[in-house]
Amino acid sequence: MARIPTRSNDWGFPRWRGYGAGREAANVRLCDRHGCEEPGDCPAPKSPNSPDRWYFCQTHAAEYNRGWNYFEGLSAEEAAAREADERRDAGGYQQSRHQAWAGPGDGTRSRDEMRALEVLELEVDASFEDVRLAWRRLAKSNHPDVRPGDAEAAKRFQAIQAAYEVLRAAEDARTWKPRAEA
Repeated sequence: MARIPTRSNDWGFPRWRGYGAGREAANVRLCDRHGCEEPGDCPAPKSPNSPDRWYFCQTHAAEYNRGWNYFEGLSAEEAAAREADERRDAGGYQQSRHQAWAGPGDGTRSRDEMRALEVLELEVDASFEDVRLAWRRLAKSNHPDVRPGDAEAAKRFQAIQAAYEVLRAAEDARTWKPRAEA
């Protein structure tokens, strides 16, 4: 078995050779974004479930990832079915149960509060000021005095009032207010 020479021929004197003359030029793939001259070292899928990849620089990869939607072009039912199918296939990699939430939100609101936010047509991270504004807007448009004889509006008004009461009670419990001494 022949030995591969590991010794350099220049004896440590760089003036005897050109710098880097013994090495081949490295092939560098450029970013796939038109006009970008940076190295494209971040692969990104061209479309969901496609083996084809774009190769972007870090800047353009970050921009691409911000706009990426895996479920683009699918209906809500198809997206839910695909997500359930992929979770079933990756059973060994399930999320830990102690950090998994049952629904949207960060876990600081109860199920009743989440339903109340839904009734008031608000996002899960709405502040109490947003709750108050939505309650006023919806109560004014569905009030029985504004829409006399409309049974559906009366039902909505009652639901809006109940939702506001739930959220107000939760906000009162969340914020501490000292008692005034008599």
